[in-house]
Amino acid sequence: MNKKIMKAIIGVVTVAVVAGSFVGCGNKNSNTAETTSPTSGEIMVLGSSALQPLAEIAAKDFMDKNSDAVINVQGGGSGAGIKGVLEGSADIGNSDVTAEQKLGDEEKAKELVDHQVCGIGFAVVVSKDVKVDSLTKEQIQDIFKGNIANWNQVGGEDKEIVLVHRKSSSGTRMSFIDKIMDGEKEDTSIGITKPESGAVREAIKVTEGSISYLALSYLSEDVREDVKPLAINGVEPSNETIIKGDYPFWSFEHMYTKGEAQGLEKAFIDYMISEENVKNVEALGYIPMSKLK
Repeated sequence: MNKKIMKAIIGVVTVAVVAGSFVGCGNKNSNTAETTSPTSGEIMVLGSSALQPLAEIAAKDFMDKNSDAVINVQGGGSGAGIKGVLEGSADIGNSDVTAEQKLGDEEKAKELVDHQVCGIGFAVVVSKDVKVDSLTKEQIQDIFKGNIANWNQVGGEDKEIVLVHRKSSSGTRMSFIDKIMDGEKEDTSIGITKPESGAVREAIKVTEGSISYLALSYLSEDVREDVKPLAINGVEPSNETIIKGDYPFWSFEHMYTKGEAQGLEKAFIDYMISEENVKNVEALGYIPMSKLK
């Protein structure tokens, strides 16, 4: 073959290969530029049954707006939430109390990042047959220690008092011990114990002479037809009396992550405290952070 023709063919082939390599590089760069959206993926949110109603409706709204997100919300108590996020079985741990309070281990608690998302009020509640509308803190303490066993000792009818307790992992129970019992534990050897807020509400509804405590988020108007919240020292349980500083039985709601929140965890927590979610916060009986600062 003529040498000039051969050189021309080699030159064309070389140009084609080099051009192809540039095209290939261009495709590779466009693929690696693709990143995962912070509102996509799947997370587990576990813990406080008091925060569960708000977390569930916020998760539904968030997923409606972000079709690639899957947010699983479960209760189980504040202790389960904090333990789950520490051990890695949950991405977000919901709690009515701080991790330091729940764990009793400051070093372990330092592994977690606290995100306060709202305030929540609680009420001491009784069955509708109880003819008492208000108790002092001291009377409540004596009832839960077993020192007062009949409603006639606090102005009610001659009827036995039935205690309904929460299990030890409950953040609501810890808030009750802290804010109402002044740190002293109740006598759980008397009465009955229920695992979650919904079970407590049902037990109070069907058990005459019963008393317990519930988050205000579990005391909608229809529920109050079967369960009666009591005033404490004459002050009614409400968001208004909490914001004024008159009512003692309330706490912040916490969402814990192991380390700084990232990706979908952060996006969902940001949504929980957003102005967009305030409508859910207030409709379900919680208190927006803006009103507690």
